[in-house]
Amino acid sequence: MGFGVGESQCLVAPPYFFAAILMFATSWAGDKYKTRAPVLVFNAIVTLIGLPMMGFAKGNAVGYVGVFLTTAGANANIPASMAYQANNIRGQWTRALSSATLVGMGGVGGIAGSLVFRSQDAPEYIPGIWAAITSQLLILVIVAIMSLYFWRCNRKADRGEMVIERSPEFRYTI
Repeated sequence: MGFGVGESQCLVAPPYFFAAILMFATSWAGDKYKTRAPVLVFNAIVTLIGLPMMGFAKGNAVGYVGVFLTTAGANANIPASMAYQANNIRGQWTRALSSATLVGMGGVGGIAGSLVFRSQDAPEYIPGIWAAITSQLLILVIVAIMSLYFWRCNRKADRGEMVIERSPEFRYTI
């Protein structure tokens, strides 16, 4: 965007402040309506709107709005994915292992990020932008597949055709 170091430092915080607002708002909505998948989908779509703005826009203003949307959607999906995972796994140790695996894969994502956002691609970082877009599309596909699976299992459990997670009362949260 062509800003100096001092200006850049001042422009870093506002997107994260906006991300915190979106994170709390979507978390509240997910808890209020007892749903997780729509929150993940919404946040991924916000990110998918922001990434092209950030990566392909010609003006600084549009690019900076893209930074806000990308930062907010991506960061809000961290607790949303943790909640989706935790709500759909019964058993303390299984849930703990799943949570640790999810957090560990987040670390792997950080490593992948350093490999796709390469210094030789500066200042546009087109391969990194496309990798991030692909990751958001993958989130949408995985959430769709898992939600359909959970919905089918819940229907079967409601009809008495199956027991989910060895508990007749347990139902997946979609």
